[in-house]
Amino acid sequence: MAGIGFSLKKLFTKKGLFSLCRAYGYAGLICAGPMILGVVLLVSVAFLSQLAGMSRHDRELLNCMLTYCLLASLTTTSVFNMPVTRYVSDMLYEERPERIIPSLYGSTSILLVGGGLIWAVFLHFSGVLVIYRLLCLWFYLILVIVWMEMNYLTALKDYQVLVRDFAISLACGLLLALLLVLTRQVTITTLFLCVILAYGLLMTLYFRQLLKYFPRSEGSRFSFLRWLDKYRLLTLVGIFINLGLFAHLVIMYFGPLQVQVEGLFWGAPMHDVPALCAFFSILITTINFVTSVEVRFYPLYRNYYSLFNDNGSIRDIDQAENEMLSVLRQELAFNAHKQLITTLLFIVIGSLVLEQLPLGFNDTSMGIYRLLCAGYGLYAVSNTIMLILLYYEDYVGALFATFAFAAVSILATIWQILFGQVNYFGFGFLLGGLAFYLISWIRLEWYTRRLPYYLLCKSALVENKKLGVFSRLCNYLERREGAAREE
Repeated sequence: MAGIGFSLKKLFTKKGLFSLCRAYGYAGLICAGPMILGVVLLVSVAFLSQLAGMSRHDRELLNCMLTYCLLASLTTTSVFNMPVTRYVSDMLYEERPERIIPSLYGSTSILLVGGGLIWAVFLHFSGVLVIYRLLCLWFYLILVIVWMEMNYLTALKDYQVLVRDFAISLACGLLLALLLVLTRQVTITTLFLCVILAYGLLMTLYFRQLLKYFPRSEGSRFSFLRWLDKYRLLTLVGIFINLGLFAHLVIMYFGPLQVQVEGLFWGAPMHDVPALCAFFSILITTINFVTSVEVRFYPLYRNYYSLFNDNGSIRDIDQAENEMLSVLRQELAFNAHKQLITTLLFIVIGSLVLEQLPLGFNDTSMGIYRLLCAGYGLYAVSNTIMLILLYYEDYVGALFATFAFAAVSILATIWQILFGQVNYFGFGFLLGGLAFYLISWIRLEWYTRRLPYYLLCKSALVENKKLGVFSRLCNYLERREGAAREE
């Protein structure tokens, strides 16, 4: 939602190293919250389990179950992420905030039922103990709610409260786990319960904040489904982004680096750990987008579009367009340069640091790490360009770019497993990031040269009244909802 950067920008005006670190911490959590939470979770649990002297098999099984739950929940919520964010934005713009909380209830209930059933089927055949299956299902359901809440929390702009709630939840989970370590009560079950406690508390605290900011609830819980038909391309963009980011990790579980931990829980530590470390290289670019690109670009973007609504002259419109595109190119170039420097630092200095840490890096995993750093760098730059396409409502261009990202990354990774060398694993994701960058950049250049046409001539003169699948589903659920109220 536009405007996030303006709130975050205020945090960067305070002087001092501590203020700067705090500002980047807020920005990082808001911009890349789900992945940061997942990384903190995995690293903390892995450290404590090793500190407690758990067997290698138990540590790997716990890590696999947590990773599977994270990937499954993020994949599930990717279906609704973008259309729900658009729905919340539209409701705020229309000054109808009372419709926001009902959409949270509706979207989470659909995902919990649909995703929960599929996840339960997988767990039933997973081959692990029943208690582990129940814990995985419980954790998955909590994660789905947390990820959906984070789509709504960006509207609050109260980042200090959100970071405080996150810190409280994480501290409670880690303190309990540390207590278990000191009392020698560490097992897979007890550590898993600590994780569930931390995220369950986070879910509760975040929900309290949403109720505080949106105390009124009116309207149907399922109205947001019409946005899935209205912005079906936006829905696909969210799905393809998720596939491009995570599919290569899952595909590696079937390659030569695979390790069968237990039952259907597989891993590829020589690929997973480098991917985890390489991911952090994108945070600078992600944060820079909302604190620099958006802040400088958005006022000019808004002025340009307002001239069409306020009967601006042709000369004023041309001048506003030139200023807007000039600033956009400058910011995107600056953003790319920052990412290039960050990627080089991660490859050079990061390689030296990782060799000294007890993470089991060898020549193969180090080569994978360097390739993935380059791949994530291309993804970060490409994603900022794709977000600008969404600003201009070029959903077709964003769809082409994200589809190419997912398709090339998946197909190239499969080809590598079948015919490639282990030392070059990660190159498939790098190719996906390159395809993402080329298509999004070419599309943005092509689209911005035709802005007046797309603004004035592309929209349909007559609104399409045909009901889509999700609109019909929405009508059905609303009738059921109304009948339940009458009874």
